[in-house]
Amino acid sequence: MSKVKVTLPDGSSRKYQQGVTIKEIAFDIGSGLGRASIAGKANGQKVDLAYQIKEDVELEIITIDSEEGLDIYRHTAAHILAQAVVRLFDDVQLAIGPTIDDGFYYDFDLEERLSEDDFEKIEAEMKEIIKEGYEIERVELSKTEAIAKMKKLGMDYKLELVEGMEDEVVSFYQQGEFIDLCRGPHLPSTKMLKTNAFKLLNVAGAYWRGDENNQMLQRIYATAFTKKSDLEEHIHRLEEAKKRDHRKLGQKLDLFSLHEEGPGFPFFHPKGMVVRNQLIDFWKEEHRKAGYEEIKTPIILNQKLWEQSGHWDHYRDDMYFTEIDEQDYAVKPMNCPGGILVYKDRMRSYRDLPIRLGELGLVHRHERSGTLHGLMRVRNFTQDDAHIYCLPEQIEDELSGVIKLVDNIYSAFGFKYNVELSTKPDKAMGSDKLWEQATSALKEAIIANDLDYEVNEGDGAFYGPKIDFHLEDCLGRSWQCGTIQLDFQMPERFDLTYIGQDGEEHRPVMIHRAILGSLERFMGILIEHYAGAFPVWLAPIQAEVIPITDAQLDYAYQVKEELEAIGVRVEVDSRQEKVGYKIREAQVQQIPYMLIVGDDEVEAGTVSVRERREGDLGAVKLGEFKDDLLKKIENKL
Repeated sequence: MSKVKVTLPDGSSRKYQQGVTIKEIAFDIGSGLGRASIAGKANGQKVDLAYQIKEDVELEIITIDSEEGLDIYRHTAAHILAQAVVRLFDDVQLAIGPTIDDGFYYDFDLEERLSEDDFEKIEAEMKEIIKEGYEIERVELSKTEAIAKMKKLGMDYKLELVEGMEDEVVSFYQQGEFIDLCRGPHLPSTKMLKTNAFKLLNVAGAYWRGDENNQMLQRIYATAFTKKSDLEEHIHRLEEAKKRDHRKLGQKLDLFSLHEEGPGFPFFHPKGMVVRNQLIDFWKEEHRKAGYEEIKTPIILNQKLWEQSGHWDHYRDDMYFTEIDEQDYAVKPMNCPGGILVYKDRMRSYRDLPIRLGELGLVHRHERSGTLHGLMRVRNFTQDDAHIYCLPEQIEDELSGVIKLVDNIYSAFGFKYNVELSTKPDKAMGSDKLWEQATSALKEAIIANDLDYEVNEGDGAFYGPKIDFHLEDCLGRSWQCGTIQLDFQMPERFDLTYIGQDGEEHRPVMIHRAILGSLERFMGILIEHYAGAFPVWLAPIQAEVIPITDAQLDYAYQVKEELEAIGVRVEVDSRQEKVGYKIREAQVQQIPYMLIVGDDEVEAGTVSVRERREGDLGAVKLGEFKDDLLKKIENKL
């Protein structure tokens, strides 16, 4: 039998008999690696441990303690969940069961209504399947055989999936009596899943293939870990996240509301508008200092503009339309075509560049009703866009300028962030040469600013590669907000020009960028990050004056007037309630400072300061409190 060459990630290589398995190679390298191995990557493709190497290959062993290993582990857990549900309930139709961030889910179609009351018996059955220790085997059939098998088993949803495949060979995975359509890979055996480190979380409705015209399925969300302690830590984070749910806090703090009359279109209340306007004022000031000018473009523009920009081909299904004067128009899903028209409105010289045009533009995108989620997933939102038009030799400086601005703004909220470089997607405009040029420029800017980054293959915009910024909140959750996109395509499509030093027309480079991303979504993130306790500069009410009796009302309003005169947002609680009740109410509303005033404070011209977290800070002169509060506001504390 001939030999095959196996090249490992460190560049070393080994020779093995043709037909050697991933598992055999792992144990040959080392017994520890062999025991920890659960799958492999052969020439970049994930495969099972039982996969046989039949030709020279670049091989990476996937271990159970890696991110990819955990993903495979959870994928197997999803199959065990499905097997348990099929065992326990009648006439179950299986749909899909992928892994997701921090867990997995499986969609079922069955007559019985699933609830969290069923979780105990489902989890018990899953533990039985794990203990039974079924070998998990890969079964490959031709597409014709797979269709016949799905028909025989009565798996309608799986049949639809198989019929839509272009693959000539279709893979399934079998464990005991259970078989499921799946690309894999999987754990070698169900016994490798820990019985004390998985948990079913909740049940939700989900349309088949996300289409509201299709059957509503029942989705069970779950998670699994390789250690019980990791599961316990995750459950603690979930419980904390529930307390911080921006939808509940938004209602409790009277920030915003959602109504059936406008699904996906949030209503901001006066206190919510204070937070929103503070963010906008901060955004505008930081952009002014960074050399940006502000523009505003229409919400509705002619359909021909969207066809020219390419959005018609890529976003048409998610756009809203109308007809004006017998012509077709669209509500804008993005701001860039409008900004381009502003650039084109006059002749530009190389001396004018770079031109940095910022816009807090209201955009509309249709999201399916099942995906709407508070402020995080809406149908209209304000995007903090800016478009930079620059000379080719200015690209690096402009990209660095944006990166520094991103850092300045995120730092004001105490956010750490991670960086991703997203490359050319399958559906993209333009030549490979331009894409390579743009991707290289973004990479150089990241390196020049000494940022660590990961490459996200194929996730760029349709017109150019991008740098994505992922915020990390206080619970360790990641939120993609900021983005920088380098675009050589739009200037071509819109024939953008400037007059160069040689007196000839040249093509500018266009940089798309957003920092907050969606203003609505960013507010939702902030509400959860701060658990509603905004820093003083953002708080809707920064101080509340609480008179002990009506006898101090005049002084309380005098304090209010003095604070308002220096720009502090302040209220007086004049209700005839006990002081303790008023203090508790103010703390529930997360008001940073409570100023208690009684006869002693009136006589001394002081206020008794109570901070929402630190409690009683004692009596201070009103002037001293004002100075201290202004410093906190100015320093964004």
